[in-house]
Amino acid sequence: MTHPMKKIFLLSLGCPRNMLDSEVLLGLLEEKGFAVSEEAEGCDVAIVNTCGFIQDAKEESINAILQLAQMKKEGRVGKLLVAGCLSQRYPAQIMEEISEIDGLFGTSDLADIPGLIDEIYMGERIRKVSEAPRYLYSGTERRKLLTPSHSVYVKIQDGCSNMCSYCVIPALKGPHRSRTVSSVMEEVRHIKAGGKVRELILIGQDTTAFGSTGPGSTGLPELIRGVSGIMEDAWVRLLYTHPARFTDDLIKAIAESPNVCKYVDLPVQHINDRILSAMSRRVTRKDIEGVISRVRSGIPGAAIRTSVIVGFPGETDDEFRELMDFIDDTRFEKLGAFIYSREEGTRAYGLKGQVPEKVKKERLKEVMLRQQRVSSENNLKYIGKILKVLVDEKDAESGQFIGRTESDAPEVDGCVFFKGEALQGEFARVRINGTMEYDLTGETV
Repeated sequence: MTHPMKKIFLLSLGCPRNMLDSEVLLGLLEEKGFAVSEEAEGCDVAIVNTCGFIQDAKEESINAILQLAQMKKEGRVGKLLVAGCLSQRYPAQIMEEISEIDGLFGTSDLADIPGLIDEIYMGERIRKVSEAPRYLYSGTERRKLLTPSHSVYVKIQDGCSNMCSYCVIPALKGPHRSRTVSSVMEEVRHIKAGGKVRELILIGQDTTAFGSTGPGSTGLPELIRGVSGIMEDAWVRLLYTHPARFTDDLIKAIAESPNVCKYVDLPVQHINDRILSAMSRRVTRKDIEGVISRVRSGIPGAAIRTSVIVGFPGETDDEFRELMDFIDDTRFEKLGAFIYSREEGTRAYGLKGQVPEKVKKERLKEVMLRQQRVSSENNLKYIGKILKVLVDEKDAESGQFIGRTESDAPEVDGCVFFKGEALQGEFARVRINGTMEYDLTGETV
């Protein structure tokens, strides 16, 4: 059955990996005759693709579901479907507690929604949550992009088998599974043929596990070189790598491919050996320092983005100081910090020495203030330089353009605010004339 003129609204929460799943789902629904709406009001179906990774994400997802449930009660939306990580994690509780939900789908079950939507219309209340997620998109599915058309994500692997002690991802997304080099390359060729893509972003739960069933060499360097060759007039950006698998061959592939962003997303999480071991990170301080040193010498001008967790169970003041000194000494170009979130179902949940919330918040603030200073100082080196900037949008009020350098991934890093002549979705040459804590300002040349 097709649904001519039926309107569907989808709210995608969480990470770009989630968003890509949402894009695949929207493409399938469009094929079924649904019209995608940007507003929930008046829609026949409203879907929330939830995040359930940490406490803040769970709260955001629940609030979004409750808001739409209220709209359904008031007759402002038709059917309400909930999908993704939170559904995978708490299927029975969500379905029981929020009676307005008409369908609940796990992380591996989104592609089943279009086939079951007729039953939902006929009054069925459906719960479909695969116990062990195994879905891996093939790249041949039609996608409805939720990003600007010049910047597109491609998921090269899904799931994770790293089993870090604080992390629920293996339970939510299932074990690691990789696409093949040829399937990714085919998709990239299709994307290239479809329009003016200026940035292709390779993502996964752990992209350095691509092509492997265990530690050691992977197919990632081969993929990077191949994708770089296809997308010669666009940036290729790699996200979500793991320090334990960052090989010399990968460093070489990034360094030697002129259009691959010299941007290394390398979450270290901590630097103290005892905590790294308790986190099951499979690396020591020496390993991390070794990777950073190899990246900086092997990829001249590389911008390293990292993330750290503060307040892991048992983290002492001295261990936190060690982390702070490491941030000072390493001077990461980009850094995100997170408070340890105690998640049931993880091994860290039962560890002794849970750090009080107040202490965690103080530590987070201290890390972010320190990084703010490092970032401000790092940015000064760009004054007077001409940078290649990808233009994301034009601000209607100020008339300024907003873009990013190759050192800035969408949503998580800084921006360049600049005046002059430019086209959205194209590259511009911008002379930098000012800096902020995380952002740059300039004018086109």
